[in-house]
Parts: sequence; structure tokens; C-alpha cells
Amino acid sequence: MTRTVYVNGEFLPEDQAKISIFDRAFLMADGVYEVTSVLGGKLIDFEGHLKRLARSLDALEMANPLTEEEWLSVHRKLVEVNGIDEGLVYLQVTRGAPGDRDFAWPDPATCPPGVVLFTQNKPGLADSPAAKVGMKVISIPDIRWGRRDIKTTQLLYPSMGKMMAKKAGADDAWLVEDGLVTEGTSNNTYIVKGNQIITRQLSTDILHGITRSAVLKLAREAQMEVVERPFTIAEAQQADEAFITSASAFVMPVVEIDGATLGDGKPGRVATRMREIYLDEMRKAAI
Repeated sequence: MTRTVYVNGEFLPEDQAKISIFDRAFLMADGVYEVTSVLGGKLIDFEGHLKRLARSLDALEMANPLTEEEWLSVHRKLVEVNGIDEGLVYLQVTRGAPGDRDFAWPDPATCPPGVVLFTQNKPGLADSPAAKVGMKVISIPDIRWGRRDIKTTQLLYPSMGKMMAKKAGADDAWLVEDGLVTEGTSNNTYIVKGNQIITRQLSTDILHGITRSAVLKLAREAQMEVVERPFTIAEAQQADEAFITSASAFVMPVVEIDGATLGDGKPGRVATRMREIYLDEMRKAAI
């Protein structure tokens, strides 16, 4: 069945959807995006994603093209018409298509933003087999630009990082800057030592993960000690366990880092429990 997608105010069959070759996201990666998970046909942590979208747009001096109610309506309609029970909704806002290529931004009064949304059907998203065996990661240098807190569409290096991991027989890569882990290619990173969950503090160095925020809140409520500070690969290799969080992976255990096995090589108790708690609480709060 052909998906229905949303492009600049219209719901269209995916094979009829078109954008201009002059769209600045295509030419300049001049756009931002969000990905919201769907479980049981409902949106997970939707309010958090809209708030981060607003922050990203503000940082790039772009207007928010839709109201919260309009964003919710479009998301819900796409989930409904595409029959998504478990999956994802991708949204992208660009600076628009001014009709030619120029480094200077177009006048927003004459160049409306571009808005694209589509769904991805992923049955079994919450019951991922990977969560039962854990991930293997490698480390790579972090050579991205300095505003990683803005969720832009310039994802070339994260894509390259995932391919580096794949070629090395791993599942993902952790990025390292000045000897310290920043984050994963598309996720936030954590290690566990005793009763402490350790993760890098928020700054412009990392994406302010929506799942990260929810998981840390739930961890504190579960009487876990949360320590927000950087850590090294060597420290991570000596940790009791490790995991990552993202909107699509939720809480995913890590069992190997640069060839070093963590613990007994199986998903750790804390990561496994935090995944259970997160999914349970997010299902309750889904809209």
C-alpha cells in the first residue's frame, strides 16, 4: 500500500509528493527535524518533541509554520491513514525554496518554510530483538560542527559513523572529542557504575534528547543516582554496564565497546529495567 505523506499543507500519496530542487534543506541542509515514536497507535512524548522543534527553529531564526494543535492533527491523521500501530513519524521543516541557490537566507515574508512529514511502519518496535542481546559500539572522533543541540538535517557524519561501525562488525559508533564521549551517532550515551547512571551534561556539545530527559526523570524516581558528567571510553569499558537512548531505540543496552566486553556480555540489569519502566510509562502517557 502506498503511504500517505504530508507536503506543504497537502496529504498526498508518496509517489506524488514533490519538493523544489531549490529547497534549502536539499542545497544547504538548512532545515530541522524531529522523529516521534508511535506505540499502540499513539504518539510517544509528543510535547517534548514539539518543544525541541521550537528550540531548533528559534536557534536558526526560523518561524514555526504550524501551531501545536496543527502539528498534532497532522501527526494523528498520518498515523491513522497509514495504519501505524508501532512505528515512527518523521517531520522536517526547511527554510523554504527561494527559487535559486544563494548562501544568504531568503526573506521569510516571500519564502514560506517547507514542511514535510511521513510515517515509517515498524511492527515490533518496542519488542526489538536487539534489546535482548545488546549492542556493540566502536569509538570514532567527533568532528561535527559545534551546535549539536540543534536537530538539523546535516547528518552526513553520523551516517558515516554508522557505516564505520557496520564495517567494523559493530552496531553503532560513540563519538569522542578531547578524550571524552559526547554521544552516539543518533543517540545519547550512558554508563552504569554501582547505583550511578552517568551521562554527559547538556550543552551545545550534544543533542538534548527527549528520551534522555524522560529516562533520567524516571531513573531518579526509581531511586537511581544520576550523575551528569563526561566519561572516557576507558571508563566506559570498565563500567558495570552501558546503554543508549533515542526516540526509536528507547533504552538500548550496550554490551561491547571497542572490542571490550562489559560484564558478562549480556544486557545489564539497570538498562533492562529502565527500558521496561520507560516503555510502561510512555505508553500510559501517549496521546
